[in-house]
Amino acid sequence: MDRFELIEKLRQKSNEKIVFLVLDGLGGLPKGGKTELETASTPNMDKLAMEGETGLMIPVSPGITPGSGPGHLALFGYDPLQYVIGRGVLSALGIRFPIKEGDLAARINFATIDKDGNIVDRRAGRIPDEINKKMCEKIRQIKIPGIEFFIETVKEHRAALILRGGDFSDKLSETDPQKIGVPPLPVKPLINDEKAKKTAEILNEFVEKVKEVLKDEHPANMILLRGFALHTRIPTFEEVYGLKACAIAGYPMYRGLASLVGMEVIDVESGVESEFRKLEELWGKYDFYFVHIKYTDSSGEDGDFDRKVSVIEEVDRNLDLILKLKPDVFVITADHSTPANYKAHSWHPVPVILKSKWSRSANIKKFGETELLHGTLGIMKSVDLMTLIMAHSGRLAKFGA
Repeated sequence: MDRFELIEKLRQKSNEKIVFLVLDGLGGLPKGGKTELETASTPNMDKLAMEGETGLMIPVSPGITPGSGPGHLALFGYDPLQYVIGRGVLSALGIRFPIKEGDLAARINFATIDKDGNIVDRRAGRIPDEINKKMCEKIRQIKIPGIEFFIETVKEHRAALILRGGDFSDKLSETDPQKIGVPPLPVKPLINDEKAKKTAEILNEFVEKVKEVLKDEHPANMILLRGFALHTRIPTFEEVYGLKACAIAGYPMYRGLASLVGMEVIDVESGVESEFRKLEELWGKYDFYFVHIKYTDSSGEDGDFDRKVSVIEEVDRNLDLILKLKPDVFVITADHSTPANYKAHSWHPVPVILKSKWSRSANIKKFGETELLHGTLGIMKSVDLMTLIMAHSGRLAKFGA
């Protein structure tokens, strides 16, 4: 019996409401002795940490740095080593693109290259959506014989590419070298397979044509391809947990993750107060509310320690909008760590608070990584969080006689 079979066997009905607040990339590393979370003034979170269950969570495995896809799938209780979903599919789903079985999807970063073809900015200065749309329109002029392709704006420097009409493989290397000062990488087949070789050839031809079309543009004069994936179906949140769930997320990637697991995706403007207000508006209509805050992650990736602290404090200031709803189970956590002084996702365990009437408190004084080492949850795996949430909301019966 696997994890999902056990949950389906034990689950029972309950009217309790769950709020699942994810501060993307929340975990950090010390600067001047304290992490971003430890530096921030967070009286509301501190009170929740004092009253609730707390600890640290490992998103995938010790030492493994997770992408946003694996990090969130683990939070939703899907083993990220079993459900390997490429970011391309998530990007397409996040903008509600009507992706079909057999389509190959990839995530695009618009980037800036210099006259020698070396990358000087992997995100093209986080161009506004309007410029992104203009670049996508230019790329649509390209023709690839026998293949239909779609390129759609996601947000800022990100777009989604979908190939249709071929017998594709997703066993492909990415073109993003994850560093500057070097040229984009060619797409290479990761297996000795004719299908993978042919798909790589098509994509490399496409990238070369894009480079030519965008050569006079600035700053978005190149694309980087990541997260190749063929679309596959996975068990839905409701099928596994029996929960009617919604996602309040302004950023398309996370809307895609929610859509992938069958949550109802709610239209909302990205931002702390706007998302919390939307939760308030929807209160009582769902069992499970996934609320996603992006800017803790993006400020960490930009190396902006102070801005990340500021975002955390903004969340805490607005937390009363959630607390006054009196959720039966309230969780605050992250999909991965993005320390500002590391400027990237990292493998460090992420903070978590779980507050319910059944919480066992360890009297934690501050919601921060060092204090949470003494929490009642210890250091656990993210994939186990959903079973704890189910238990705290009265939705799991006893196992065995």
